Amino acid sequence: MADAATLSGISLSPARKRIGNIRIWRRAAILLAPSLALLALFTYWPIFQVLYQSLSVETFGGKAHLGLDNFRRLFADPHFGKAVWNNVIYGIATIIPSIALSLLFAVGLKESTRLSAILRACFVFPTLIPLVAAAALFTFIFLPRFGLIDYQLGRFGLSAVNWLGDPDLALASVIAITIWKNAGYYMLFFLAGLQGIPEDLHEAARVEGATTLQRFRRVTLPLLMPTMTFVFVIALLQVLTTVDHIILMTSGGPNDATNLILFYIYEQAAQNYDAGLAAAATVVSLAGLLALSLISLRTLEHGIHYEN
Repeated sequence: MADAATLSGISLSPARKRIGNIRIWRRAAILLAPSLALLALFTYWPIFQVLYQSLSVETFGGKAHLGLDNFRRLFADPHFGKAVWNNVIYGIATIIPSIALSLLFAVGLKESTRLSAILRACFVFPTLIPLVAAAALFTFIFLPRFGLIDYQLGRFGLSAVNWLGDPDLALASVIAITIWKNAGYYMLFFLAGLQGIPEDLHEAARVEGATTLQRFRRVTLPLLMPTMTFVFVIALLQVLTTVDHIILMTSGGPNDATNLILFYIYEQAAQNYDAGLAAAATVVSLAGLLALSLISLRTLEHGIHYEN
């Protein structure tokens, strides 16, 4: 019997494994079919349509042919170049301060006390406000002469400032609302990351005579690098995928001072009815976003220290 069992195990196990694998793959395909169908319908098919639209060039006769004319027109458009430059400034001026402030808030409010709970709620509150509502609120705050800021400036004898109508100040005003909106949101991730750092490491560093700043630089910050990487990528996505406040507050003006890439795409598609140019700008922006995300992940992962 032992020899028969051994022989049976040697001769039949590959066939049984093959049959078992087929059954597993069949079950997996059945279970994943609804999700794959939804992904294909609402994700991959729109991507294919955008790629095709970016390469589709329509002529006056109504016929379309494939080519790169839409991309040539895109790179020759000075408004697109201005939108890219504005997005670079907007990204740098929002991501760095937002992450720095959120990390500062998280470290300061790490301890669970009644005061820290109240302050956490205050910092997280802007996250709960929709971006459109926040833009409407800040439009009133930045209102020339009658807005909240100009009213307070007038009490000190200072002249009114056209915050959203001045090309030198409009983008800075939009940056301010973005930082106000995102800092509390990123703070939640850093608070979660701080909870995962063992207190024994801080105690050991304190016994060794390390100061508070040294403990932060040598213990807290290295162990927070995975969280920092995640937050940075999320912030990068938000920089290139939010446009509600631009539409409501400035409509890309004045003089293209707040014209960002996504607003440029919206303007070409919804106002100029140039679907080819909008699709080409979408492809370029998505390619740039993917490249920046990969570069950021690779760069930041070199500094990540994982706990054993």
